[in-house]
Amino acid sequence: MHAILKRSMLAAVPLVALCGCAATTSTNFTPSPQQPVCNVSSTALVVWSPQWRADQKDVQARELAASEGIGRFFQDSGCFASVTVRRVPQLSAPYVQSAASEAAQRYDTVVGLTVRELGPVVKIGLSAALVEGGTEVVLDIEEFKLPNEQRRSFSMHWRNGGPGIVKGVATLPQDMQAALAAALQPGAR
Repeated sequence: MHAILKRSMLAAVPLVALCGCAATTSTNFTPSPQQPVCNVSSTALVVWSPQWRADQKDVQARELAASEGIGRFFQDSGCFASVTVRRVPQLSAPYVQSAASEAAQRYDTVVGLTVRELGPVVKIGLSAALVEGGTEVVLDIEEFKLPNEQRRSFSMHWRNGGPGIVKGVATLPQDMQAALAAALQPGAR
């Protein structure tokens, strides 16, 4: 009986290590710190485009999650007084500058978002928890204040997870919303 109980307890150790940990969130800006992009008295055009790494898996699902998260963020956050969001095939500097020039009549601000990473991360064997994971979002952000096109560019790497955390793709839209809140810093509604 003692041997059976001992084996059961040993079998439970990995389960406790996998399930018993809390997630933490970290946000890193380059360069750091950054002032808020959101301005509740401004009108904005937001153009976004993915730029995935060459070996990216599930590209279509990630783009759908990014689109949903970006749309929900700008719909619910109160980041701008009014906003138009457009997905574009590529977010090159000439395209963003052209969009800023064309938008000067209707918008105070043009924001360009390049989505470089959106997905779950899992590392095995790095801690006592055996599994460490979560979600990460990497964005390059460009802001143009119109009409003089003052430009600001920065990158943001957002992570949510930790030891014992395993996340899938179901939370990616919410993770994108949380990352955008950290990056663009909307005020309290």
